[in-house]
Amino acid sequence: MAAECRKGNHYAARVSTEGGTRAIVAALAANLGIAVTKFVAYVLTGSSSMLAEAVHSVADSGNQALLLLGGRRARKQATPQHPFGYGRERYFWAFVVSIVLFTVGGLFALYEAWHKFGHPEPIEGTWWWVPIAVLLVSIALESFSFRTAIHESNQVRGRRPWAQFIRSAKAPELPVVLLEDFAALIGLIFALFGVGLTLLTHNGVWDAVGTALIGILLVTVAITLSVEMKSLLLGEAGSVENVRLIEQAIAGSDGVDRIIHMRTLHVGPEELLVAAKVAVTTTDTAEEIADAINRAELGARQAVPALTLLMYIEPDLDRGGLGRPSWERGSATA
Repeated sequence: MAAECRKGNHYAARVSTEGGTRAIVAALAANLGIAVTKFVAYVLTGSSSMLAEAVHSVADSGNQALLLLGGRRARKQATPQHPFGYGRERYFWAFVVSIVLFTVGGLFALYEAWHKFGHPEPIEGTWWWVPIAVLLVSIALESFSFRTAIHESNQVRGRRPWAQFIRSAKAPELPVVLLEDFAALIGLIFALFGVGLTLLTHNGVWDAVGTALIGILLVTVAITLSVEMKSLLLGEAGSVENVRLIEQAIAGSDGVDRIIHMRTLHVGPEELLVAAKVAVTTTDTAEEIADAINRAELGARQAVPALTLLMYIEPDLDRGGLGRPSWERGSATA
């Protein structure tokens, strides 16, 4: 059972990394094509909803490029200045994505809506049908991208609800792409709503309403992303399952009486810092204690092969009363 669990962890981490890249590439390809068609539709009709959606697609394309950049930079080797490596580059660039989505996407759409409310213009001329056609094609392309993100996420999500998966994921790429694609689909529906009512009523205010809804949506998604990425940047503990496996491996090693306390911290999606104080007997020699620590480290790494463990184990005498604090006994961050 333990071996199957370890294999499952390794498979999940590998699939998470590869699946995240596939989801990013699919989203990037879709957004680049969609952005061009939306700008053409805006030039032909002057629709503010189309302009807001075009800028949204450009922002999404840039965001996917930033995620790919973060993944590439995170693979750099550790240096004396950064001894734990560059794994958090992925968290940083995902946080930048939330800022871009908030400013370039959300705030621009809200500004454009405010401008259109003051100067509403109907959609007229021989090209009135272009926005509808572009939006329908865009919905089809975004649905393909969203489907890819859902498929790749399901490979590692397990039985977790979607909200919990987004909150607990240590690799930022899949949650970011999921939220962006979701926002893109809902935004397209808002744009279709605004453009459709504008064409039916010949009142440009509805175009402004659709634009405002897009802006509110993007600002909400950007804030959600920034909160989650902030938590990862500050440093989150290992998942409940991984912490349990590591504790079992250390506590079950010969020469270790028990774990007095242990802390874990993700320094990257697949890199976990482990600091533990373990109890040893008073009769053990220095060589025996060193061998016990080495066995504990080896056992922990074998227990979670999907993670690179940076381990620091300190031996101590068991004086009692130094167990895990209440906040840690309750639950670890998933």
